[in-house]
Parts: sequence; C-alpha cells; structure tokens
Amino acid sequence: MSPFMAEFIGTMLLILLGDGVVANVVLNDTKGNNSGWMVITTAWGLAVFVGVVVAGPYSGAHLNPAVTIGLAIAGKFAWSSVMPYIAAQILGAAAGAFLVWLMYFDHFQRTNDPGSILAVYCTGPAVRNYVSNIASEIIGTFVLIFTIFYISGAEISPSKTPIGMGSLGAIPVALLVWVIGLALGGTTGYAINPARDLGPRIMHALLPMKSKGTSDWAYAWIPILGPVIGTSIAAFLYMHMH
Repeated sequence: MSPFMAEFIGTMLLILLGDGVVANVVLNDTKGNNSGWMVITTAWGLAVFVGVVVAGPYSGAHLNPAVTIGLAIAGKFAWSSVMPYIAAQILGAAAGAFLVWLMYFDHFQRTNDPGSILAVYCTGPAVRNYVSNIASEIIGTFVLIFTIFYISGAEISPSKTPIGMGSLGAIPVALLVWVIGLALGGTTGYAINPARDLGPRIMHALLPMKSKGTSDWAYAWIPILGPVIGTSIAAFLYMHMH
C-alpha cells in the first residue's frame, strides 16, 4: 500500500459511500428515498471515517486536495508530493463515482429528473449566486482545515504519554465533516474538497444515463477555487498564530 494507492483507495471509498447515500436519498424507488439531509450528512461523516481508517496509516489520509495544499503551505507536507496526492484523490473520486453508478444502475434508469441525477455526483447551489457560493465554500473549507491543524492524538497529561487510539483516531475528522454538513452545507452542498466534486462530475459527463442532463460545468470552478482559497487562509492564519 503506497501513499498513492492509499489516497486512491481511501478517496474511492469516501465517494462510494458519500455519493452512495445521496443516490439512496434522491433516486427513485430506493429504500432510502426522501430520507433527508440528516441521513446525507451523517453518512458523509461516516464515509470520511472509513476513508481515513484505510488510508491513514499509509498516506496520512488527506483524501482532499484542500488538505494536501493546506498542509504543504503550513510546512507540514512536502510540496513535491502535492501533485501525486491530488492525482490519486481525483482518480479515486472518479472510481468511487463509477461504483455508485454500478450500485444504483436500476435506480438511475428509473429517475427522470436530471437535477437529481447530477446531485448524486457533484455539488450545486441552493441559490445560484457565485459570490455567495464561493464564500460558502471558502468558509466551510476554512473550518475544516483550521480545525484539522488542531486535532491531536490522545495522550495522558502532564506526562504527554501517547495513547494508541487505532482506528478511533479517525472519529474527530468524521465528526468535523458531519457538523460542517449540518451547519454550513445548506447553501452549496459543502463540497469542501475539489476532488470530491471534480472526479464525480467528470464521471457524470462520461457515464451513460437515461435522463442525464448537463454536468453544469459553469459552476464547477466554485468547488475547486473556493476550497483552495479557504485552505490557504486557514494555513496562513495557523502559521501566524504559531
């Protein structure tokens, strides 16, 4: 398990479960149809847990170009590894989106609303206003990255003896993504991750689906640029405070 493969597989699992819950909620004739925002945000948080558990020991489980870029800006990650990590994340996200298509193939066939089909794969604004949309992504990503900088392993104080938490160490990030979704996700669907949006959006454009509409490329720059700006602000503020 190389760092590249860990980022690929971890992000693939993240998107399989994250886009999978959206498919379960919005596509026709599923068991979870219309089960709502609480189901979506909870499953996305747990999807992060799964991805971090698998990739964490091998790559640090970034699973998100915003995390990779933020850590590099703060001097906590080598710039030479940034592009390989981002490539693995985008490819993993695309692979996860493909698996969602296989998993819910019959339900894609029974869904006639192009907007619902697109929502499975990528984010979109509740109200299309690019200024406020990108502000939402900046703020959501800032909260994600700035908090990640302060997540530390469990230890016994004052001796600072570390306690091995094993897979439970992934819980703080899962809870963080969950609360961002619940509190800040209502405007743009909280991409807060360029790979999470771009990889599946590419697959939406490529995969055959009966009632598929456009992939809304006019909006696609928001969930890429917003998180990059948000993580940069978080990293620079963190460095200034330390």
